[in-house]
Amino acid sequence: MVKGLKFKNIFFILLGSAIFGFGLVNFNMQNNLAEGGFTGITLLLYFLFNIDPSYSNLVLNIPLFFVGWKLLGRTSFYYTILGVISLSVFLWIFQRFPVDMPLKDDMTLAALFAGVFIGVGLGIIFRYGGTTGGVDIIARLVQKYIGWNMGKTMFLFDFLVIITSLIYYLTYTEAMYTLVAVFVAARVIDFIQDGAYAAKGATIISARNEEISAKIMQEMDRGVTILKGQGSYSKQETNVLYCVVSKNEVFRLKQVITSVDPYAFVAVSDVHDVLGEGFTLDENKKPLER
Repeated sequence: MVKGLKFKNIFFILLGSAIFGFGLVNFNMQNNLAEGGFTGITLLLYFLFNIDPSYSNLVLNIPLFFVGWKLLGRTSFYYTILGVISLSVFLWIFQRFPVDMPLKDDMTLAALFAGVFIGVGLGIIFRYGGTTGGVDIIARLVQKYIGWNMGKTMFLFDFLVIITSLIYYLTYTEAMYTLVAVFVAARVIDFIQDGAYAAKGATIISARNEEISAKIMQEMDRGVTILKGQGSYSKQETNVLYCVVSKNEVFRLKQVITSVDPYAFVAVSDVHDVLGEGFTLDENKKPLER
């Protein structure tokens, strides 16, 4: 096995490619829905010239392999090759063995399922270090150097490709349903990437910080970090507590805080992709089974 590659990542990239390919064949292609990016270009070639997307997907991505090698690094490059090839394989398989889903009379449902399957598939691929080539590579580069999330970048590219598809073969109705599918896919991608171990972070300011900190650790078995702060108006230095808990522990955390200091200032915010003890590791620093 190539150094740096992990069996877990390979498995999930293959799984994501299978989900993506299934959705593309059985929802997009069966219901004349377009798609964005290079995938949209392969569908454009399919609907106009009957070129098999499993072949055009490989041909279109060959030039971007060189970009991926230079900018993504060796491991990401290998995962990208895996993603591109496996997607083409699954597209070939699902076209030969399609699942008949008569949704022409309910295009809203077709668009929603297309978006969910493509979003879940791509989200899994991205989360485990892979791409399916094309705009996926560009989206990773934009995220790396500009900071945009992948869903946003892909939505912009998707929009341009869909406009082109509208000019050549989509009806206005099909174009609108395609936009619904693309929007759903973008949101699902972001959710899977950012929300795997979603939790809540609490910022606590109180005159009784030490008591609150001790009670949180004792009653909830959660760690608390003490940060140094200063009041903007009073200019007085004060300690600020920061604690991360799971979503179902927020109510309990508030109870613990108010039992010590009913007048404490507490700000609760969303936390995404939590790593470490209590979330992905146990007290012995070993991975938790999920």
